[in-house]
Amino acid sequence: MRSGDKGNESMRKRLLFLVLFGVAMGYMEAAVVVYLREILYPGGFAFPIKLIAGRLAAVEVAREAATIAMLLAVALLAEKTRRGRFACFMLLFGIWDITYYVFLWVTLAWPASILAWDVLFLIPLIWTGPVLAPSLVSVLLVVAALMYFARRDKAERVSISRVEWAVAISGGVVIFATFVLNHGAACAGEMPRSYPWGLFTAGMAMAVVVLARVWRRLTSSC
Repeated sequence: MRSGDKGNESMRKRLLFLVLFGVAMGYMEAAVVVYLREILYPGGFAFPIKLIAGRLAAVEVAREAATIAMLLAVALLAEKTRRGRFACFMLLFGIWDITYYVFLWVTLAWPASILAWDVLFLIPLIWTGPVLAPSLVSVLLVVAALMYFARRDKAERVSISRVEWAVAISGGVVIFATFVLNHGAACAGEMPRSYPWGLFTAGMAMAVVVLARVWRRLTSSC
C-alpha cells in the first residue's frame, strides 16, 4: 500500500472516530436534557421557560462549559495544525448539535416542529431560538469541516484574506446576536419575541459567501 493510500485510510478512520464521538456526545446531551425536563417540566417543555436557580444553575453552566472543553480537547488531539484542529472542532460541534435534536425527538418526540423554540445555551447569556436556526448553523459547520478534509493538503496552504475572515466573523456575531436577543425576556419569564430571521439569514449568507470563495480556490487547478 502506498504512503498516500495509508494516509487517506488513516484520515478516514480518524473522521469515523470523530463522528462517533460527536454522535455519542449528542446522545449524552439529550439524556441530560431528558432528566432536566422531567424535573422542571413534568407536564412537557414549553415557553416561557422556568429559570434554573442556585446550585443546579451553577452545575448546568459548568456542564455546558465542560462539554465545549471536551470537544476542544478531542479536536486538539486529533489534528496537529491550527486549521485542522479548527475543522475538527467544527465537525464535532455540528454533529453533536444535530444528533442532540435527533435523540431528543427519538426519546421525547420533541421538537414537534423545526420551528419550535428551544433554550440553546446559557453562556454568557441565555440563548434561545427556533430549532431550525442552530441546526442550520451546525449543518454549515459540518460542511465547512468536510470541505477542509476533502482538500486537506490544499486547505492548509490556501490563503484566506483579512476581509474574508472579517466577513465570516461578522456573520457569526450577527447569528450570535439573534440567539441572545431574547435574553431579557427569558430572564423575566416571558415569551420570546419573534425570531429575527432576516438578521439570521444575513449572518448565514456572509458565512456561505466566504465558504464558497474558499471552496472555489480549493477546487481550482492552479
